Amino acid sequence: MSKELRKHPRIDSLNLSYLCVDKDGTIIEQSMGRTLNVSESGICLETHFQIGTAYHLLLTIALEDDLIEVKGRVVFCRPGADDMFETGVEFTDMDDKAREVYKKYVEFFNEQQEQK
Repeated sequence: MSKELRKHPRIDSLNLSYLCVDKDGTIIEQSMGRTLNVSESGICLETHFQIGTAYHLLLTIALEDDLIEVKGRVVFCRPGADDMFETGVEFTDMDDKAREVYKKYVEFFNEQQEQK
């Protein structure tokens, strides 16, 4: 049995995301993806291409009627279903307004899952 290394629980949540892959301050790829799950400190993102752990991402995530912008570092990337890839992203930078919206969103869906 493996030990859980996550700091925060994951919440299943599908959200459209626009992403820019950053290598040393240069955007090398732009694409769309979607979140598979979210937590206070990061997301699991589904994309059509593999993203290495040497990269950082600039993300715009649609949360209901809000768009938030965050920066994060890739902590893993693995093959997913249907020729897709699942990428773990740890947040590294988020402004106060985005953090407030994101925190409310995570808290709301956390409460919804606990009621099931």
